[in-house]
Amino acid sequence: MKNEDYQVSQEEIAQFKGRGYNEDMLPKTLEKRNMGVKNYFTLWMGSVHNIPNYTAVGGFLFLGLSPINVMFALVISALVVALFMTMNGRAGSKYGIPFALHLRATYGDIGAKLPGFLRGCVAAIAWFGLQNYTGSLALLVLIGKVWPGFLALGGDASFFGIGIPGLIAFTLFWALNVLIGIGGGDMLNKFTAILSPLIYIVFGGMAIWALRVAGGIGPILNFDTTGATQAMNPVFAYFMIINSVLAVWAAPGASVSDFTQNAKSTRDQTVGQMASLLVAYVIFAFSSVAILIGGSIHYGIQEWNVLNIVDRWDSFPAIIVAMTVFLLTTISTNATGNIIPAAYQLCALFPKKMTYKKGVILAGLISFVIMPWKLMENADSIFIFLNSIGAVLGPVAGVMIAHYFFIRKQTIDLNALYIDPKADNSKNIYRGINRQAYIATIIALIVSLSGQFIPAMQAISNVSWLVGFGCAFAIYLGLKKLGSAGKTEEAFD
Repeated sequence: MKNEDYQVSQEEIAQFKGRGYNEDMLPKTLEKRNMGVKNYFTLWMGSVHNIPNYTAVGGFLFLGLSPINVMFALVISALVVALFMTMNGRAGSKYGIPFALHLRATYGDIGAKLPGFLRGCVAAIAWFGLQNYTGSLALLVLIGKVWPGFLALGGDASFFGIGIPGLIAFTLFWALNVLIGIGGGDMLNKFTAILSPLIYIVFGGMAIWALRVAGGIGPILNFDTTGATQAMNPVFAYFMIINSVLAVWAAPGASVSDFTQNAKSTRDQTVGQMASLLVAYVIFAFSSVAILIGGSIHYGIQEWNVLNIVDRWDSFPAIIVAMTVFLLTTISTNATGNIIPAAYQLCALFPKKMTYKKGVILAGLISFVIMPWKLMENADSIFIFLNSIGAVLGPVAGVMIAHYFFIRKQTIDLNALYIDPKADNSKNIYRGINRQAYIATIIALIVSLSGQFIPAMQAISNVSWLVGFGCAFAIYLGLKKLGSAGKTEEAFD
C-alpha cells in the first residue's frame, strides 16, 4: 500500500530551522520515522496493566453490573479509546509534527500556549511526581521484603516529611523514570518490547491462579459484590465505565502526536494502536476481574487492591516478580503519559533554549522539588486540582478532532504552521488565537463540570469527559459554520 503521508524535504527542514525552531520541534523526516506496527502494539501495554487501573475495576464492580458485563464494558471502552487515539494521532503521523504544533494548528500560535502549558507542564509534571511517589511506595515494600533492615535506616530522621528509606526509594525510582524519559522514543520502544511479554506472562499467570483458587470461572462470573449499586440503569453504568477509561487516556490521547510523529506511516500507527489497545484491554478485562474476584473468594474478604492480594501470597519469588512488573508498568505509564509530553511542551515554549533532553531533566527536577509526598498529605485538594485540569482535555480533544477532520479536511500547511517571525503574518491562518475554539472549549468545560455544582445535573459528573468532548465538538463546528458564511479564510485574530 502506497504511503500517502506528507514527506517533508531537507530544504523545508533547513528553512524551518532558520526560523528558530529546534530539532525536536521540526517535522520528522522519513529516516527519523522509526515506529512501526510492532512498536505501537507494545507502546501502551504498560499503561493498561497498572495499579490505578486495577483499582478502578474494583470500583466498577460496585456499579451493579455483573462481572461479565464489566468485562464487556471494558472491551467496548478499549474500542472507543483506540478510535480516539488513532484519529487524534493522524495529524502527527501524516505530517510528522509533535503535539505542540498540532495544538497550534487548532488554536493558533498564541492560543495553543494555555492548553499546551496545562497539559504538558502543570498536569504532566505534577502527575509525574505523584506517580513516582506512588511507585516508590511499592518499591519500598519490595525492598523491605528483600532487606527488612532497610526500612529502619535513619531511625526517626526525615527530610521535609519523608523518612530516609522513603526518600531513597523515591530518588531511585525517580532517577529510573527520568533516565527512561531521556532515552525518548527509542529507549521507550526497547523498554516496552521487554515489558510486554512480561505482562502477558505475569498477569496471565495471576489470572490462572485466580481461576484455580476460586474454583473455576463459574464462581467468578456469578460473584455478587456486597454493597453494589442495584438501582442504577445498566446502560448508564456502561457509559460511566467508558467515560472513566477515556478519562484515564485524556492526557496521552490529547498529546498522542508526540508519539505518532515517529510513525513510519499513518497505517502503522492506526493498526498498531488499535491492536495494542484492543488486545491489552481484552486481557486486562478478564485478568483484572478474575484476579480481584478470585482473590476475594480465596481470602474470604472483598479485596479490591491488587497489591494487597499479591502481598498475601505464600510464594516469595512470585511476590517479587509481580511487584516488579507493577513497578515497570508504572514507569511505562509515567514515560508515555507525563515526562515525554512535558519535555516536548517545554521545547515548544522555549524553542531557542530548550531541547528535548533538557526538557526531561528540567521537568524531572521540578517534579522532585515540588515534593509530591507533601502533596499527597492533602490528597483531596491535589486530585481535585489535577482532575480539573484533566477535565479541560476532553473539550480540547473534541475541538482538535473537529478542526482537523471537518474544518481543515486533514490538511495542514507546514510552511504557514512553522511561522517565520520576520515575515508579514497578518494573513497566516495559524497566527493568533482561534477564538471559536476557545469559546467552544470554555462552554464545554462549564457544561462538563456543571454536575459538581448543580445538584440537578450531578449525573453529568459521571460522564464528564464524554459530555465535554461532545459539546466542544458540536459547538465548535456550529460556530465555524456560522462564522464562515461569506468569509474567506484568514488568520485567527
